[in-house]
Amino acid sequence: MTRPTQYLPIAEHGLIGDLRTAALVGTDGTIDWYCCPRFDSPSVFAAILDQARGGRFTLSPGIPATTKQLYFPDTNVLITRFLTPDGVGEVQDFMPIVEQSRDPERHRLIRRVVCARGEIPFNIEVAPRFDYGRECHKVRFQPRYAVFEALSLTLGLASTVPLDCDDRDVRARFVLKEGETAAFVLDRLTNGIVPQECPLAEAESLFEGTVRFWRRWLAQCQYEGRWRETVHRSALALKLLTYEPTGAIVAAPTTSLPEQIGGERNWDYRYTWIRDAAFSVYALLRLGFTDEAKGFIDWLTDRFCGNLAGPSGPLQIMYRIDGRADLPEEVLAHLEGYRGSAPARVGNCAAGQRQLDIYGALIDSVYLYNKYGAPITSDMWDNVVRIVDWVCENWDQTDEGIWETRGGAKAFTYSRLMCWVAIERATRVARQRGLPADLVRWSAQRDAIYRQILDLGWSATRRAFVQHYGSDVLDSAVLMMPLAKFMAPNDRRWLSTLEAIGEDLVSDSLVFRYDPQSSPDGLLGDEGTFSMCTFWYVEALSRAGRLDEARLVFEKMLTYANHLGLFSEQISRTGEQLGNFPQAFTHLALISAAYNLDRAMC
Repeated sequence: MTRPTQYLPIAEHGLIGDLRTAALVGTDGTIDWYCCPRFDSPSVFAAILDQARGGRFTLSPGIPATTKQLYFPDTNVLITRFLTPDGVGEVQDFMPIVEQSRDPERHRLIRRVVCARGEIPFNIEVAPRFDYGRECHKVRFQPRYAVFEALSLTLGLASTVPLDCDDRDVRARFVLKEGETAAFVLDRLTNGIVPQECPLAEAESLFEGTVRFWRRWLAQCQYEGRWRETVHRSALALKLLTYEPTGAIVAAPTTSLPEQIGGERNWDYRYTWIRDAAFSVYALLRLGFTDEAKGFIDWLTDRFCGNLAGPSGPLQIMYRIDGRADLPEEVLAHLEGYRGSAPARVGNCAAGQRQLDIYGALIDSVYLYNKYGAPITSDMWDNVVRIVDWVCENWDQTDEGIWETRGGAKAFTYSRLMCWVAIERATRVARQRGLPADLVRWSAQRDAIYRQILDLGWSATRRAFVQHYGSDVLDSAVLMMPLAKFMAPNDRRWLSTLEAIGEDLVSDSLVFRYDPQSSPDGLLGDEGTFSMCTFWYVEALSRAGRLDEARLVFEKMLTYANHLGLFSEQISRTGEQLGNFPQAFTHLALISAAYNLDRAMC
């Protein structure tokens, strides 16, 4: 079988998953990213990072075809349709989430092939490359079953058509006529799970059960606004990025997809950031997903109940999905990276940075859950008090900021803003609930932060709030000022800042984080516009009363989604999606912008 020589665009993928891990499926029918058994496990298929050495699971027609890809309505079951001169076929990709498949040790990836019209030849190739392509494996083979055995992982492949095998890969060629179906099941084999066939009837039953699961889950969504379909797809994407055993949400299911083609801004996002907390809890509660919000709050509670004596403060900025703090960064030098964008990295050494804004995100999430979810417990409050007391003592330190720059610590305005949020939200909870706290001290520190930001975060030259003290550099992170209720959305200083950001950081409605040339961040190259910041810009415009402009920016931004409604981290100057995909933060910001813009337009 001829291997593809070109990388698919990042946006030419859909996502499937089972709430423990996920896989990217290209519009050409190739699964070129899959980690097992968890999001942060080493990859089995990683052709998206190296076409030759990464591994893939290809399933496509043996004749030329055009393709279309869609989700089965209101689900995360992915359909890739192939239109050929001889007929129409489709591949249905999903990872079962039904009661009979809830064994936490089991991970099944099912690919059903259906010939809808005519007669079509198909090719399949299963070429796993364990541990990011570093680990060899053996194959035990039968005509309709193969077992791939590596030191770290064993996978079984069941097929309803005869297979061929060489020393490490499995292939097949088969023909389906109208109405005929074939099925392929990739199964993790561990703890007594033995190789087994997957009859067509069982594959169909698992398909129907998985469809029911997703539709029942989505039926809880309470959003009925103008962008219902878009919000629903974002909610479904966020659920796919949730690690069900702990409630954590990964920032993205991928690593090292570049922020600039050929550049070095390639990071591992398969972890959970504390910063995502407030945005996640807010979006989930607004949509009515209280169980998911509680799951994330429980995960957060476990984090801040620990030791308060770390080198970067009481908390790391990110953790593994199971809560562990070890994230050593490693370069995979044997992989060329997406379209030659080296280095490919796993782990993330930014975990050791001091980023003070995370405490505002954390306490804001507690405040939101206490207000819209359920009252927080006394034990949780005791830990909130310890965190806020630490913030009161340390808010005036320099840090690396929200964008995790590697150019040295600075006095970032956004970091101070979120320290203010931490104290202000905790003060609200204490007063609303009558909980014990040193409110005199908290109020004094909160007010000191407020005054310092107005004095030192403001540039008279730029007539705007700036990225860090002593500079004239703009930063779209300050778009959070009115969203966090730090400033009135019609305050003259804020309106002036909004105008400056619109002039310097907005390009045809898309928003850059900052300008790396005027604010060196310790890394080479440039980057695209940051999709999350564009949605923040929509909210800032709507809160400032510029509703027509806000709606136009929002609608234009939606056109940059891929064919399935998914967003990566960034968008290049040519409109191409870049960075890890899909990104949770972008979809969280989309939900918030849609909710608040819709409410403002009523």
